[in-house]
Amino acid sequence: MRLTVLLAALSTALPAAALPAAAWAGPASDAVKFFHVPEVKFEADAQYRDRFTEPVTKLFDLNDQATKKNPDQVACIDFDPGLDAQDFDQKSVAKTLKLSEKRDGDNAEVTASFSLFSEGDDAKREMVWSLKKIDGKWKISDIASKTSDWTLSALECMAGQTPE
Repeated sequence: MRLTVLLAALSTALPAAALPAAAWAGPASDAVKFFHVPEVKFEADAQYRDRFTEPVTKLFDLNDQATKKNPDQVACIDFDPGLDAQDFDQKSVAKTLKLSEKRDGDNAEVTASFSLFSEGDDAKREMVWSLKKIDGKWKISDIASKTSDWTLSALECMAGQTPE
């Protein structure tokens, strides 16, 4: 018991600078939670690009090119990859969001389970986010839907490419 009390006292007494670098990055789950609460954010939005790595960034870049070439047409990503949906209720997503994390060194897998709406069996989603720690920060390398059986990195975006 004394050891537990001593460790607790020391952990609160240490200045933030004395903590290991991993403490600054936060758990990998925080990188996923960012896209769900307090509001859902569209992963492919250019302002969030620094939170991702290849191969996903390549798909996002092709999506951007397709949008610029044909602004009146739907680009390659016509849904929210983190939700596996186009429509959702923000309150339902935030209220039901559950994150579980498995880490293996500088790699992590975060499973996000939630409901898009308060009712309906087809509203439940289970998404698996793959992350890598790069320069002390968790970056997303892929998103997979266990519900619909697809992986973001496997999606093709031919609309942004020029024929060779």
